[in-house]
Amino acid sequence: MLSSHSRACDMECSSGNRLRFACSIMSPVTRRPLERGIVTVESTMLIPVDAFSHLPMLVGRVLDPERSTFRISRKTFDDWDRRAQEAGYGDNWRRTHEEREASRSHALKGRLGQDLWIFAYGSLMWDPAIHVVEIRAAALTSFHRRFCLKVEIGRGSREKPALMAALDVGGECHGLALRIPAHAVDRETEILWMREMIGEGYIPVFRNVATPQGPVDALAFVMDRQSARFVDISPEEAAAIIATGSGLLGTNREYFDNLATHVEALGIKDKVFEDIRASLPFNANKVMTG
Repeated sequence: MLSSHSRACDMECSSGNRLRFACSIMSPVTRRPLERGIVTVESTMLIPVDAFSHLPMLVGRVLDPERSTFRISRKTFDDWDRRAQEAGYGDNWRRTHEEREASRSHALKGRLGQDLWIFAYGSLMWDPAIHVVEIRAAALTSFHRRFCLKVEIGRGSREKPALMAALDVGGECHGLALRIPAHAVDRETEILWMREMIGEGYIPVFRNVATPQGPVDALAFVMDRQSARFVDISPEEAAAIIATGSGLLGTNREYFDNLATHVEALGIKDKVFEDIRASLPFNANKVMTG
Protein backbone atom coordinates (compact mmCIF):
# COMPACT_ATOMS: atom_id res chain seq x y z
CA MET A 1 0.00 0.00 0.00
CA LEU A 2 1.06 3.63 -0.17
CA SER A 3 3.67 4.87 2.24
CA SER A 4 2.36 6.63 5.32
CA HIS A 5 4.67 9.50 4.40
CA SER A 6 2.51 10.79 1.60
CA ARG A 7 1.66 14.08 0.08
CA ALA A 8 -0.64 15.30 -2.66
CA CYS A 9 0.36 16.99 -5.87
CA ASP A 10 -2.12 19.75 -6.63
CA MET A 11 -2.55 20.68 -10.25
CA GLU A 12 -4.49 23.61 -11.61
CA CYS A 13 -6.31 22.37 -14.70
CA SER A 14 -7.48 24.59 -17.54
CA SER A 15 -11.05 24.10 -16.35
CA GLY A 16 -10.18 25.59 -12.99
CA ASN A 17 -10.70 22.32 -11.12
CA ARG A 18 -8.04 20.96 -8.78
CA LEU A 19 -6.55 17.53 -9.38
CA ARG A 20 -5.13 15.89 -6.29
CA PHE A 21 -2.80 13.07 -7.30
CA ALA A 22 -1.51 10.97 -4.38
CA CYS A 23 2.28 10.78 -4.33
CA SER A 24 4.17 8.83 -1.69
CA ILE A 25 7.71 9.64 -0.67
CA MET A 26 8.62 5.95 -0.83
CA SER A 27 12.29 5.16 -1.39
CA PRO A 28 12.98 3.87 -4.92
CA VAL A 29 15.00 1.03 -3.41
CA THR A 30 12.13 -0.64 -1.56
CA ARG A 31 9.82 -1.19 -4.54
CA ARG A 32 7.12 -2.61 -2.32
CA PRO A 33 4.12 -4.08 -4.15
CA LEU A 34 1.04 -1.91 -4.28
CA GLU A 35 -2.08 -3.74 -3.18
CA ARG A 36 -5.05 -4.40 -5.48
CA GLY A 37 -3.14 -5.49 -8.54
CA ILE A 38 -0.46 -2.94 -9.43
CA VAL A 39 2.47 -4.57 -11.21
CA THR A 40 5.71 -4.60 -9.25
CA VAL A 41 8.86 -4.66 -11.35
CA GLU A 42 11.62 -7.03 -10.28
CA SER A 43 15.39 -6.57 -10.65
CA THR A 44 16.93 -3.73 -12.65
CA MET A 45 14.71 -0.88 -13.80
CA LEU A 46 14.81 -0.31 -17.54
CA ILE A 47 12.85 2.92 -17.20
CA PRO A 48 15.33 5.38 -15.62
CA VAL A 49 14.58 6.21 -12.00
CA ASP A 50 14.79 9.91 -12.90
CA ALA A 51 11.62 9.42 -14.95
CA PHE A 52 9.72 9.10 -11.66
CA SER A 53 11.07 12.27 -10.04
CA HIS A 54 7.62 13.90 -10.11
CA LEU A 55 5.78 10.76 -8.98
CA PRO A 56 8.08 8.66 -6.77
CA MET A 57 5.13 6.47 -5.72
CA LEU A 58 5.26 4.89 -9.19
CA VAL A 59 8.80 3.54 -8.85
CA GLY A 60 8.60 -0.24 -9.19
CA ARG A 61 4.93 -0.07 -10.17
CA VAL A 62 5.28 0.58 -13.88
CA LEU A 63 6.19 -2.46 -15.95
CA ASP A 64 9.47 -2.16 -17.78
CA PRO A 65 8.86 -1.97 -21.54
CA GLU A 66 11.11 -4.90 -22.43
CA ARG A 67 9.01 -7.15 -20.17
CA SER A 68 5.69 -6.06 -21.64
CA THR A 69 3.63 -8.34 -23.87
CA PHE A 70 2.51 -5.14 -25.63
CA ARG A 71 6.02 -4.47 -26.91
CA ILE A 72 5.14 -6.15 -30.16
CA SER A 73 6.60 -6.37 -33.65
CA ARG A 74 5.21 -7.20 -37.08
CA LYS A 75 5.99 -10.85 -36.40
CA THR A 76 3.43 -10.74 -33.59
CA PHE A 77 0.73 -10.11 -36.17
CA ASP A 78 1.43 -13.45 -37.84
CA ASP A 79 0.20 -15.24 -34.73
CA TRP A 80 -2.69 -12.82 -34.27
CA ASP A 81 -3.76 -13.29 -37.89
CA ARG A 82 -3.71 -17.05 -37.48
CA ARG A 83 -5.81 -16.90 -34.30
CA ALA A 84 -8.24 -14.47 -35.88
CA GLN A 85 -8.72 -16.72 -38.90
CA GLU A 86 -9.23 -19.76 -36.67
CA ALA A 87 -11.94 -17.80 -34.89
CA GLY A 88 -13.67 -17.12 -38.20
CA TYR A 89 -12.54 -13.55 -38.87
CA GLY A 90 -11.48 -12.48 -42.34
CA ASP A 91 -8.24 -10.93 -43.46
CA ASN A 92 -9.63 -7.44 -42.85
CA TRP A 93 -10.01 -7.82 -39.10
CA ARG A 94 -7.22 -5.23 -38.67
CA ARG A 95 -5.53 -2.38 -40.47
CA THR A 96 -2.78 -3.39 -42.88
CA HIS A 97 0.77 -2.46 -41.92
CA GLU A 98 0.73 0.14 -44.70
CA GLU A 99 -2.52 1.72 -43.44
CA ARG A 100 -1.25 1.84 -39.88
CA GLU A 101 2.08 3.38 -40.87
CA ALA A 102 0.31 5.96 -43.04
CA SER A 103 -1.72 6.99 -39.98
CA ARG A 104 1.43 7.31 -37.88
CA SER A 105 3.25 9.31 -40.54
CA HIS A 106 0.33 11.72 -40.86
CA ALA A 107 -0.11 12.21 -37.11
CA LEU A 108 3.60 12.77 -36.45
CA LYS A 109 4.35 14.94 -39.48
CA GLY A 110 6.89 17.57 -38.44
CA ARG A 111 7.25 16.11 -34.95
CA LEU A 112 10.04 13.57 -35.41
CA GLY A 113 13.35 14.76 -34.04
CA GLN A 114 11.84 16.23 -30.88
CA ASP A 115 10.57 14.83 -27.58
CA LEU A 116 7.02 13.48 -27.69
CA TRP A 117 4.45 13.48 -24.88
CA ILE A 118 1.78 10.75 -24.69
CA PHE A 119 -1.40 11.09 -22.63
CA ALA A 120 -2.07 7.75 -20.89
CA TYR A 121 -5.47 7.01 -19.37
CA GLY A 122 -5.66 3.19 -19.38
CA SER A 123 -3.13 0.38 -19.36
CA LEU A 124 -0.47 2.69 -20.83
CA MET A 125 -0.16 4.13 -17.32
CA TRP A 126 1.26 0.97 -15.73
CA ASP A 127 2.25 -1.04 -18.81
CA PRO A 128 3.40 1.52 -21.41
CA ALA A 129 5.55 -0.92 -23.42
CA ILE A 130 7.53 2.08 -24.68
CA HIS A 131 10.69 3.68 -23.35
CA VAL A 132 10.00 6.98 -21.59
CA VAL A 133 12.21 9.33 -19.61
CA GLU A 134 9.65 11.40 -17.70
CA ILE A 135 6.25 10.74 -16.15
CA ARG A 136 3.87 13.41 -14.86
CA ALA A 137 0.37 13.50 -13.41
CA ALA A 138 -1.85 14.92 -16.13
CA ALA A 139 -5.36 16.09 -16.89
CA LEU A 140 -6.97 16.34 -20.32
CA THR A 141 -9.98 18.61 -20.65
CA SER A 142 -12.82 18.21 -23.17
CA PHE A 143 -12.52 14.40 -23.02
CA HIS A 144 -13.48 11.80 -20.44
CA ARG A 145 -12.80 8.10 -19.88
CA ARG A 146 -15.75 6.04 -21.15
CA PHE A 147 -16.51 2.43 -22.09
CA CYS A 148 -17.79 3.11 -25.57
CA LEU A 149 -15.56 1.11 -27.95
CA LYS A 150 -17.33 -2.11 -28.91
CA VAL A 151 -15.12 -4.99 -30.05
CA GLU A 152 -15.81 -8.50 -31.29
CA ILE A 153 -12.27 -9.83 -30.91
CA GLY A 154 -9.82 -9.97 -28.02
CA ARG A 155 -12.04 -9.63 -24.95
CA GLY A 156 -15.15 -10.01 -27.10
CA SER A 157 -16.64 -12.10 -29.88
CA ARG A 158 -19.53 -11.86 -32.33
CA GLU A 159 -21.74 -13.73 -29.90
CA LYS A 160 -20.48 -11.91 -26.80
CA PRO A 161 -19.06 -8.48 -27.74
CA ALA A 162 -17.05 -6.42 -25.28
CA LEU A 163 -16.55 -2.76 -24.40
CA MET A 164 -13.12 -1.16 -24.19
CA ALA A 165 -12.24 2.16 -22.58
CA ALA A 166 -11.77 5.19 -24.80
CA LEU A 167 -11.62 8.98 -24.56
CA ASP A 168 -15.00 10.41 -25.51
CA VAL A 169 -15.87 14.08 -25.92
CA GLY A 170 -16.78 16.23 -22.93
CA GLY A 171 -15.65 16.51 -19.33
CA GLU A 172 -12.13 15.85 -18.10
CA CYS A 173 -9.86 12.84 -17.76
CA HIS A 174 -7.07 12.36 -15.22
CA GLY A 175 -4.12 10.20 -16.20
CA LEU A 176 -0.39 10.38 -16.84
CA ALA A 177 1.79 12.19 -19.35
CA LEU A 178 4.71 10.10 -20.65
CA ARG A 179 7.69 11.67 -22.43
CA ILE A 180 9.54 9.77 -25.15
CA PRO A 181 13.02 11.21 -25.86
CA ALA A 182 13.55 12.60 -29.35
CA HIS A 183 16.00 9.94 -30.48
CA ALA A 184 13.50 7.15 -29.70
CA VAL A 185 10.26 8.68 -31.01
CA ASP A 186 10.27 6.95 -34.40
CA ARG A 187 10.98 3.50 -32.96
CA GLU A 188 8.70 3.76 -29.94
CA THR A 189 5.71 5.21 -31.78
CA GLU A 190 5.88 2.35 -34.29
CA ILE A 191 5.33 -0.01 -31.35
CA LEU A 192 2.67 2.30 -29.89
CA TRP A 193 0.72 2.36 -33.16
CA MET A 194 0.81 -1.44 -33.41
CA ARG A 195 -0.86 -1.51 -30.00
CA GLU A 196 -3.38 1.32 -30.22
CA MET A 197 -4.20 1.44 -33.92
CA ILE A 198 -4.71 -2.23 -34.77
CA GLY A 199 -8.25 -1.65 -35.98
CA GLU A 200 -10.61 1.26 -36.36
CA GLY A 201 -11.98 3.09 -33.35
CA TYR A 202 -9.29 5.53 -32.23
CA ILE A 203 -8.09 8.81 -33.74
CA PRO A 204 -4.59 10.07 -32.81
CA VAL A 205 -4.77 13.78 -31.93
CA PHE A 206 -2.58 16.32 -30.17
CA ARG A 207 -4.14 18.22 -27.29
CA ASN A 208 -2.97 20.57 -24.54
CA VAL A 209 -2.59 18.59 -21.32
CA ALA A 210 -2.23 20.16 -17.87
CA THR A 211 0.51 18.91 -15.53
CA PRO A 212 1.85 20.28 -12.21
CA GLN A 213 5.06 21.23 -14.02
CA GLY A 214 3.23 23.12 -16.75
CA PRO A 215 1.15 22.33 -19.85
CA VAL A 216 2.40 20.00 -22.59
CA ASP A 217 1.23 19.24 -26.11
CA ALA A 218 0.48 15.52 -25.90
CA LEU A 219 -0.64 12.79 -28.25
CA ALA A 220 -3.91 11.15 -27.23
CA PHE A 221 -5.89 8.35 -28.83
CA VAL A 222 -9.52 9.49 -28.71
CA MET A 223 -12.75 7.80 -29.73
CA ASP A 224 -13.76 8.08 -33.37
CA ARG A 225 -17.47 8.77 -33.08
CA GLN A 226 -17.89 8.01 -36.79
CA SER A 227 -16.60 4.47 -36.29
CA ALA A 228 -19.02 1.56 -36.38
CA ARG A 229 -17.42 0.46 -33.12
CA PHE A 230 -18.61 3.54 -31.22
CA VAL A 231 -21.63 2.96 -28.98
CA ASP A 232 -23.48 5.79 -27.22
CA ILE A 233 -25.15 3.92 -24.38
CA SER A 234 -25.96 4.38 -20.69
CA PRO A 235 -23.80 2.98 -17.86
CA GLU A 236 -26.51 0.38 -17.23
CA GLU A 237 -26.39 -0.77 -20.85
CA ALA A 238 -22.59 -0.78 -20.76
CA ALA A 239 -22.64 -2.92 -17.61
CA ALA A 240 -24.83 -5.50 -19.35
CA ILE A 241 -22.25 -5.89 -22.14
CA ILE A 242 -19.26 -5.90 -19.78
CA ALA A 243 -20.89 -8.59 -17.64
CA THR A 244 -21.20 -11.03 -20.56
CA GLY A 245 -18.42 -10.08 -23.03
CA SER A 246 -15.92 -12.85 -23.69
CA GLY A 247 -13.28 -13.62 -26.33
CA LEU A 248 -9.90 -15.16 -27.10
CA LEU A 249 -8.10 -13.03 -24.50
CA GLY A 250 -10.59 -13.55 -21.66
CA THR A 251 -13.70 -11.83 -20.36
CA ASN A 252 -14.75 -8.21 -20.56
CA ARG A 253 -15.45 -8.26 -16.80
CA GLU A 254 -11.82 -9.18 -16.07
CA TYR A 255 -10.67 -6.29 -18.26
CA PHE A 256 -13.01 -3.84 -16.50
CA ASP A 257 -12.05 -4.96 -12.98
CA ASN A 258 -8.34 -4.90 -13.78
CA LEU A 259 -8.53 -1.43 -15.33
CA ALA A 260 -10.57 -0.05 -12.43
CA THR A 261 -8.19 -1.55 -9.87
CA HIS A 262 -5.09 -0.10 -11.50
CA VAL A 263 -6.57 3.34 -12.13
CA GLU A 264 -7.91 3.68 -8.59
CA ALA A 265 -4.72 2.33 -7.02
CA LEU A 266 -2.82 5.13 -8.77
CA GLY A 267 -4.92 7.61 -6.82
CA ILE A 268 -7.23 8.50 -9.71
CA LYS A 269 -10.95 8.57 -9.03
CA ASP A 270 -13.30 8.25 -11.98
CA LYS A 271 -17.08 8.10 -11.69
CA VAL A 272 -17.34 5.89 -14.78
CA PHE A 273 -16.26 2.88 -12.72
CA GLU A 274 -18.74 3.61 -9.93
CA ASP A 275 -21.61 4.06 -12.38
CA ILE A 276 -20.95 0.77 -14.17
CA ARG A 277 -20.20 -1.17 -10.98
CA ALA A 278 -23.61 -0.20 -9.64
CA SER A 279 -25.23 -2.28 -12.40
CA LEU A 280 -22.74 -5.17 -12.48
CA PRO A 281 -23.41 -8.44 -10.65
CA PHE A 282 -21.14 -9.05 -7.66
CA ASN A 283 -17.84 -10.59 -8.72
CA ALA A 284 -16.00 -12.57 -6.08
CA ASN A 285 -13.30 -13.76 -8.47
CA LYS A 286 -9.78 -12.57 -7.85
CA VAL A 287 -8.84 -9.58 -9.98
CA MET A 288 -6.20 -10.41 -12.58
CA THR A 289 -2.91 -8.59 -12.39
CA GLY A 290 -0.54 -7.79 -15.22
